[in-house]
Amino acid sequence: MVGIVYKSTGSWYKVKTDEGRFYNCRIKGKFRIKGIKSTNPIAVGDSVVFDIEKKGDEEIGVIKTILDRDNFIVRKSVNLSKQTHVIASNIDQVFLLITINNPPTFTTFIDRFLVSTRAYRIHTILLFNKIDSYAIEERAEVMYLKDIYEAIGYTCLEVSATQHTNVAAVKEMMVGKTSMFVGHSGVGKSTLVNAIEPTLDLKTKEISDQHNQGKHTTTFAEMFDLSFNGKIIDTPGIKGFGVVDIDKFELGDYFPEFFALKQNCKFNNCIHTKEPNCAVKEALEEDKISWSRYKSYLQILEGEDDKEHFRTDVWGEE
Repeated sequence: MVGIVYKSTGSWYKVKTDEGRFYNCRIKGKFRIKGIKSTNPIAVGDSVVFDIEKKGDEEIGVIKTILDRDNFIVRKSVNLSKQTHVIASNIDQVFLLITINNPPTFTTFIDRFLVSTRAYRIHTILLFNKIDSYAIEERAEVMYLKDIYEAIGYTCLEVSATQHTNVAAVKEMMVGKTSMFVGHSGVGKSTLVNAIEPTLDLKTKEISDQHNQGKHTTTFAEMFDLSFNGKIIDTPGIKGFGVVDIDKFELGDYFPEFFALKQNCKFNNCIHTKEPNCAVKEALEEDKISWSRYKSYLQILEGEDDKEHFRTDVWGEE
């Protein structure tokens, strides 16, 4: 039988067949995917082939094969730093929720995430949530960030889940697609999803005043069918995002504003740091490129928090 993984708990998988029936499935023995050192071999969104085994009156699925993925998104494993965790696969688009405070979303997190989604060819939309709660200074920060990211080709939308601001616009983008919602714990993912599809009734997160950080209510990613011909993948709140497995000579290609200038650099393997006649650094000095974006680029380039994931041995090879 063939089905799609809707939920993973690490050892059991909830799989839905084309006929609409759900099966609880497991895997036998070690299950590895070639080329991926992952803590979880099977992820939400995977298409899998499985057999049915009967245990008394219960039917249990045993997953045999994972079909080829169109794409997937990974992050560094929290406990096993040399391995990765596949968050989800076969995604049409990701909505990254951003809040200015309560909790704050920093540009370094945004940029690391955008590098990863661009590397794995996943369309990303930035949602600036909780706009109804911001003072003038915070609204100005939203406008400043929108200017940065819209200028390099990203769709940005101001939303308020509680006031239903632009909720209909987000819903329209989701029709006929598999969408993933990502952000720090407490940015309002569940509240927004509930506003889009009230029947889901996802648990919402309370904000901890002491740490200004959301309390986790979602432990594993889970996919849900929507009433308007779409699917949504709800993810746990992500505190940090380590960029995985990108060659230092290719990193700038995942910053679209750097990539557009690359051909104007003196050296074709320029990494935009100390090289002379670098078009990216010249644009930076002329304020044509955001300093916050360049700072994020340098942090990733220097391998902060995830040095072991950089391939720096061979230029130009995949």
